Amino acid sequence: MELHEMNALITGAAGNLGGALARRFAAAGAKVILVDRGRVRLGPLVDDLQAEFEPVVLEGYDLTDPAAVDEMAGKVRAECGELHALINAAGGFTAGTPVHETPVETWDLMHDVNVKTAFLTSRALIPLMLGGDSKIVNVAAGAGLKGWGTGAAYCAAKSAVIRLTESLSDELKDKGINVNCVLPSIIDTLQNREAMPDADFAKWVTPGKLADVILFLCSQQASAIHGAALPVSGLV
Repeated sequence: MELHEMNALITGAAGNLGGALARRFAAAGAKVILVDRGRVRLGPLVDDLQAEFEPVVLEGYDLTDPAAVDEMAGKVRAECGELHALINAAGGFTAGTPVHETPVETWDLMHDVNVKTAFLTSRALIPLMLGGDSKIVNVAAGAGLKGWGTGAAYCAAKSAVIRLTESLSDELKDKGINVNCVLPSIIDTLQNREAMPDADFAKWVTPGKLADVILFLCSQQASAIHGAALPVSGLV
């Protein structure tokens, strides 16, 4: 299926990467479905896109809540009928404590926002994608390949996203769905620049460049790629 024929759903749409994805997919002709917790966060992106495109806006859904995700999937079915691309860009990052000082709440948070969201959203929306020429792209991280000190909760969560991707791919590759994930390093965002002011920002991957790779993975040109964990690390 060509990009201009797609209904493409983006979770975490109000984030830096989510916004870049929405603009890339809309510019390619896809009908974009924006999912985030609230209109306050989504407002600027919606205002930007509505000037030229007609995005479907699904706000106020907690993607760690199975009932909320199922309700969201019902809205997608009602609005669009079927789904052709799912980009699980919702996620979060926290680190800085060794394992023996890491609160259980931090461990749970990293797994909830990075893994549980992708699991629940995929589980709810795959029935709308079966039998078509569809794509799922999960956003993992380079940290999912190798743990590092004071980052265990985040590294373990992103590793789980990679394993989820591989399992989904094995289940779905014969059912018309490609499943892959991307592994960014540090994304060039205002928040990361403020957190690491002495870093060389030119080496980081931008949200737009990462969105370009995800757009490719959702295109016909990537139809032979299944279960890949693709590093997108800029010059890091």
